Amino acid sequence: MDLTTIIGIVGGIVLVSGAAYPDRPNIRPVRSVKDWLFFTGGVIMLIYSVLGYLAGGSIFFLFLEALVNLAGILMMLEASERMTTPAISIVAIGLIVWSFILFPDSVTFLFVLGLAGISMGYCFTSGTMRREVALMLGSGLIAFFSFLEVSWIFCWLNLFFAAFSMMQVVRMRSQRSVG
Repeated sequence: MDLTTIIGIVGGIVLVSGAAYPDRPNIRPVRSVKDWLFFTGGVIMLIYSVLGYLAGGSIFFLFLEALVNLAGILMMLEASERMTTPAISIVAIGLIVWSFILFPDSVTFLFVLGLAGISMGYCFTSGTMRREVALMLGSGLIAFFSFLEVSWIFCWLNLFFAAFSMMQVVRMRSQRSVG
């Protein structure tokens, strides 16, 4: 197993641990274990995607991790949703346009939508249903794209991430119906 693969596996484990970790509402990101796992895992996966791209991998994973790291920085700086939502949306729209210029197919469009979903999820308030739904849907779309691109680390990472985010959604729904 080469170093790039090991870095990808470690980053994936850190991110999936963040998705599995319970999210407490109204906790500041710098005090949230979940948010630190997201941030740290994102940095590790950025390194992995750079190494993968240099070895001939898809540039889209580099786009994904760059946008996720931007969202992670905004999350840790506690930027307001009113600022981050339009900023991430504008970058995502730019990536959608650019991706269609480079590769005009619907699979790439699904990837960029997934990328936007994950990034928005990072910026939404901790402990909210919309955060977990954005993370779940975004990860599901990235997993599908990764499957088609035969990028197994990103595929499995995003499948597990989507599954754990879905578990958080189910837990929140059940708590809401009981309470």
